Amino acid sequence: MTSLLVLGGARSGKSRHAQARIEAMPGRLAFIATAQAFDAEMEERIARHQADRDARWTTIEAPLDLAEALAREAQEADAVLVDCLTLWLSNLILGEEDVAARSEELLAALARCPVPVAFVANEVGMGIVPGNALSRRFRDEAGRLNQRLAQEVDEVVFVAAGLPLALKGAGKFAAG
Repeated sequence: MTSLLVLGGARSGKSRHAQARIEAMPGRLAFIATAQAFDAEMEERIARHQADRDARWTTIEAPLDLAEALAREAQEADAVLVDCLTLWLSNLILGEEDVAARSEELLAALARCPVPVAFVANEVGMGIVPGNALSRRFRDEAGRLNQRLAQEVDEVVFVAAGLPLALKGAGKFAAG
């Protein structure tokens, strides 16, 4: 199994980059979506993302139970894309879940994953210090999750303005 973490800001091209890397692999592909559509604009975003994927893709919605979804889909698909960890983290925090325990579950599922898996996450720590406790907690938890995952995956890429910059293990992510 090989693994990839693609980081970047909003509209940086990170999802497109991760999807292209997974689509370069043969076989059945699983897209684990963590987004929840609470309004019409988010519904449109989700529909646009779905339209960008061909018939090889199966979409699984896992706003909270990401580790379980990864373990299950890794048995069915030949490669998995998780998009995105940042929304998953938001769901956990707003749902008053144990973020540390859920993160450890995800890392354990990754360690057991028999197929290539790519994760997408926002890099949120490059701006000003947020003005309220919830926003600061979110930023801190996102930073911790990204650091832990970056330690475990084979390759880390940062995308800015649609351009990928290899941070770790350039080219190590490939079909298992």
